Amino acid sequence: MRVTVEVPDDLAAALNLGDRDPASAALEAMALEAFRERKLTGYQLRTLLGIASRFDLWEFLKERQVETYTVEDLEHDLAVLKTVLPPA
Repeated sequence: MRVTVEVPDDLAAALNLGDRDPASAALEAMALEAFRERKLTGYQLRTLLGIASRFDLWEFLKERQVETYTVEDLEHDLAVLKTVLPPA
């Protein structure tokens, strides 16, 4: 799919892309948001952005302050623990 986005010049400077390619920056932003919303898996994000390994993906997410362990994950883990641990 090809997507074209027009950004007015006066607002483009506010995006502060530096030397980054605007198309790559837009794809990264869109993919990261889809990952945050759990619309993409880590593997799909890696594939879309050309990230070589899981370890590189973790570093990429860390640099962008993207948390992968959510409150829902914690609640699920606690519920599982309650079913497998003996009562105190």
